[in-house]
Amino acid sequence: MTVKLIGLKADHFRHPLDLEATTKLKQIPALDLAMRSLLGNVAEDFFYLNNIASSILISEKQLPDLYELLISASEILDIEPPQLYIQQNPAPNAYTLAIRGKKPFIVIHTSLLEILTPEEIKAVIAHELGHLKCEHGVYLSLANIMVLAAGLIPSWGTFVAQSLQSQLLQWVRCAEFSCDRSALLVVQKPSIVMSVLMKLTGGSPSIAHKLNLEAFMAQVKEYKAMSDTDIGILLKEMQTTQLTHPVPIIRAKEIENWANSPHYSQLLKTRKMSYNNESNYQGGWRNW
Repeated sequence: MTVKLIGLKADHFRHPLDLEATTKLKQIPALDLAMRSLLGNVAEDFFYLNNIASSILISEKQLPDLYELLISASEILDIEPPQLYIQQNPAPNAYTLAIRGKKPFIVIHTSLLEILTPEEIKAVIAHELGHLKCEHGVYLSLANIMVLAAGLIPSWGTFVAQSLQSQLLQWVRCAEFSCDRSALLVVQKPSIVMSVLMKLTGGSPSIAHKLNLEAFMAQVKEYKAMSDTDIGILLKEMQTTQLTHPVPIIRAKEIENWANSPHYSQLLKTRKMSYNNESNYQGGWRNW
């Protein structure tokens, strides 16, 4: 049975830290306009052409099983599906770019596909769709460009690093919590989202299927106990300041907490519509 969420808005699931960090960025005078002008059509076209030249575009005719995961996740979140590319890369990762909203796309590295189940891949796609649903857009693109384009376009990497790097990294770490919630709304099993995070922490094709989620989640208590000490606070700050994502173990705990919250259960209850197949579906999709 497939489940869809009717009339879902980003603010229905946006994490409070994401909202707070986004509000702070928006308070920087003319930042959004300046960044769009800086990146403009050139950046969007550059990454689009780079994808076409060096990645595989997923479609009904190219790896249709992955395409179905994209379409299904997009329908559940009530969002237009972006392009999805698969790129040969030994570092397990996925990312989204949507500079001006005209050519949004998702890229998934082959090494990530090799350690995940189909349901977990769907959770990854749903996480990336969460960035589009939450309209993280230009800020997300800037954060990704710091990672992706510093070598390809040194001037952009230098500009961002010298002016907004710290604040952007703090924002994107907060935004990730919202997108993990987006993944949970699609797969509706917290264990799947937490398993993705576990495998990103220490998975490989040979051992990913052997990892124990319960044991991984038990690490949260040890992490919290250590991070409450003076040395732990210092180490945690040093560890996270330059990261584009919160540490996986904290993300997994956040998902576990939200999955057990009245907020999550009420959201599913009020927005969920289930059906057995497309021919039986009589509803319509709306943007509220």
